[in-house]
Amino acid sequence: MKTKPIILKLGGSVITHKEKPLTINNGAIRRLAYEISQANVSPLVIVHGGGSFGHPIAKAYRINEGFKDSSQMMGFSKTHQAMTKLNAMVLDALISHNIPAVAVQPSSFIITKSDRIKTIDNKVVKKLIETGFVPVLYGDAVLDSDKGFAILSGDQLVSSLATQLAAECIIVGVDVDGLYTSDPKKDKTAKLIQHITLQELKKIQHEVKEATATVTDVTGGMLGKISELIPAVEAGISVLIVNALKPDNVYKTLKGQEVVGTLIE
Repeated sequence: MKTKPIILKLGGSVITHKEKPLTINNGAIRRLAYEISQANVSPLVIVHGGGSFGHPIAKAYRINEGFKDSSQMMGFSKTHQAMTKLNAMVLDALISHNIPAVAVQPSSFIITKSDRIKTIDNKVVKKLIETGFVPVLYGDAVLDSDKGFAILSGDQLVSSLATQLAAECIIVGVDVDGLYTSDPKKDKTAKLIQHITLQELKKIQHEVKEATATVTDVTGGMLGKISELIPAVEAGISVLIVNALKPDNVYKTLKGQEVVGTLIE
């Protein structure tokens, strides 16, 4: 058995209907569970986003702003509860396809400092992997040493886990074919970037930061997500972005087969 795990990120836009609060994309979740079971790769760690479960509640209670007053405490609890509900549905699908999936709550072993992971205890995750289980984690509302609490994105979590676990690679399943020159949902002339180096990615990131607020994000809003993965790429871990809404893409990627997407290395 391989010792280096594959980290699979399933975006919230894939497993939920983002325009409808607290609504899962049941068909996609079931299909993805089937593809993961058929690929039968090990070791494997799965991280999923919040989509229409975590984001609306967190936004309503301004959880990302930190602890301002006691009225937000219920918002923190509700955000965490929503994510555990979504996680349970993902677990149901995985287990129904004979995948030994085990939920791991990020808020139980991670504390951030000003929104960045400060302390993380991976002992349980590592032991689950060693035993042959598939840990399933997610973006979560977590305690923050400076702000009181914060929202930990699944993307930051993926990067940290991949680096600490010396992952073989990161596979990011989103609702588009990869990284584009502009937003493919709004610009029909947008071109897919099939391969990008760390240096090229950093250059794009710098150019966007230097641009005025009126300049359109060259990656159609995905740059922030991809930027979170830079530390993992710096550690020599490649990232492949694929469209997880297209049948067989996740299966093929897990099996090392060629698919349309963006490779970052």
